[in-house]
Amino acid sequence: MSTIVQKYGGSSVGTIDKIKNVARKVIERKKKGDDVVVVVSAMGKTTDNLISMAKEISQNPSKREMDMLMSTGEQISISLLAMAFQEFGYESISLTGFQAGIKTSGIHTKNRIADIDIENVKKHLDEGRIVVVAGFQGINEDGDITTLGRGGSDTTAVALAAKLNCTCEIYTDVEGIYNIDPRLYSNAKKLDTISYQEMMEMASLGAGVMETRAVELGYKYNIPIYVASSHEEKLGTYIKEYDETMEEKVITGLTVSDDVLMVTINNVACGGKNISKIFERLAQHHVNIDMISQTAPLNGYVNVSFTTSNEDTCTIDEIANELKEEILGIEISKVSNITKVSVVGIGMMKQSGVAAKVFSIFSDNEIEFNQVTTSEISISYTIDSKDKEKAVAVLAKELNLSDDYPL
Repeated sequence: MSTIVQKYGGSSVGTIDKIKNVARKVIERKKKGDDVVVVVSAMGKTTDNLISMAKEISQNPSKREMDMLMSTGEQISISLLAMAFQEFGYESISLTGFQAGIKTSGIHTKNRIADIDIENVKKHLDEGRIVVVAGFQGINEDGDITTLGRGGSDTTAVALAAKLNCTCEIYTDVEGIYNIDPRLYSNAKKLDTISYQEMMEMASLGAGVMETRAVELGYKYNIPIYVASSHEEKLGTYIKEYDETMEEKVITGLTVSDDVLMVTINNVACGGKNISKIFERLAQHHVNIDMISQTAPLNGYVNVSFTTSNEDTCTIDEIANELKEEILGIEISKVSNITKVSVVGIGMMKQSGVAAKVFSIFSDNEIEFNQVTTSEISISYTIDSKDKEKAVAVLAKELNLSDDYPL
């Protein structure tokens, strides 16, 4: 007998029939003698609907109250799924994040798991129950309900697997990890395996199938992660430790993110003090910065651009007003019709020329870019959103990422 953690996303539990299907799938695993912990997200578009209701009341609602509101979505899912198990004749219990011992820290709506007191989960497993845990949520040191941000249910599942020292299976509406989002590119190739490092990079750059922190936890604690469809019995993708064969392909995947807000601050007087003040203010407001660029000094002034999430638009407006009072003469603009396109591959660590090739591809296809950033295994470009589909198509073809080509 072994223990397994399974996670089911919102689309997998979007209706009562789907919840019953998940219950049947889990029961098949239980029949094999395994102890099962099931982590679920809110049903379908529940979280989006809750956010919309909050926005009807306030354009900038209290983040504490947003956590209180959004946490209710998962509680609906876990109670209904536990009822389904019981109706099928299997003992089950639903646990909120707090009841499952998930302790968090950080700011509301973006908390991180600090620790898990696993004893309550273990107790119910030892008593033969299927344990259903609310993903995406926990409780902080003040006793407040908190949420972990988008994709937080993945993090919940992998963190529980780390505490239980077992495999984590992520079931979703896709068949596994693709080298390109198949909704953007129909000839995308499903990967049988991918390294933790590549998956972390792809997740952080916009691949929505996994959450970055979840993969990071899997890597840190060497927890095998398997991603597969909750609707079809097809082989999924294993996220695993790097091995030498992975260097045979230079580019593993291409990611696209539309959740990009580009902010430009013009007429900043030269000197580290003003630049420091800008980014200190952003840090104080817990704004995560992605790409940063700065022009060369001209007549004693520079322009600074950075990208962040569209979710932080209201916060950026607050910071802009503060900075205009502190740094006289600056002008601040925002552009939201920006898309970030990234190529990822661990093979880039030992092979050069990828950036030059992408620059050439963009030039040949008249695709303008705004900013470029690199890491050891990725290169990212921001482009106008109108060029997104063209960029994906030409990059997939020229970098041999299509399913028509072997990787």
